[in-house]
Amino acid sequence: MGSVLIAVAGVAGTLGGALLTQQGAEKAKRRELEMTQTIQEARENRELRRRCYTELHRDARQFCTALSRHLYVLRDRTPGDEDIQSLEAAKDTYRDRWSEALMIAPDTVIDPAREVNGALNRVYGQVKRLEQGNPRPGETLRSAAEAQYAVWALIAAAREAMRHDLGITAESEDRPHSSSDADTFFRDFGDPDRGPS
Repeated sequence: MGSVLIAVAGVAGTLGGALLTQQGAEKAKRRELEMTQTIQEARENRELRRRCYTELHRDARQFCTALSRHLYVLRDRTPGDEDIQSLEAAKDTYRDRWSEALMIAPDTVIDPAREVNGALNRVYGQVKRLEQGNPRPGETLRSAAEAQYAVWALIAAAREAMRHDLGITAESEDRPHSSSDADTFFRDFGDPDRGPS
């Protein structure tokens, strides 16, 4: 009877050991799958942010450029339907990207991007009031041009926040606008000492 108990205990020990080994292997495989899934989700999230940032940056630059073009149109002639539609299309495209970024980007990116958004909307409002012949006191083509030009520095700051979030630390290759660039641009919209443009 004693040898039977020993045999049963031996079989139970062997089976128990095999069961523990199998459970350990299953836990290890489950951890490996979870880690693989976490890595894949992180890659997908980074790619989603990269795409969103690329489009937001591009569309902010295009909206800013459209505002500049519209200022030149206002300086030279009455805007036509095509001019107005071009500006509105740039604004609408940018607005869609901004809405997407609000759902994807962390606060470290949203904060500087929010400054860009506010500045673009303020310049847009000023440009539209000038277009409609209903400027607020002090609003001129020159003041709108100065406000539009200032947006470029905000776009650059937002771009750097986006690059930092993506782990891109190399210095950007965009050269900053020089003061002579600004002087030339502002001269196109009149001398502030001569009164409104």
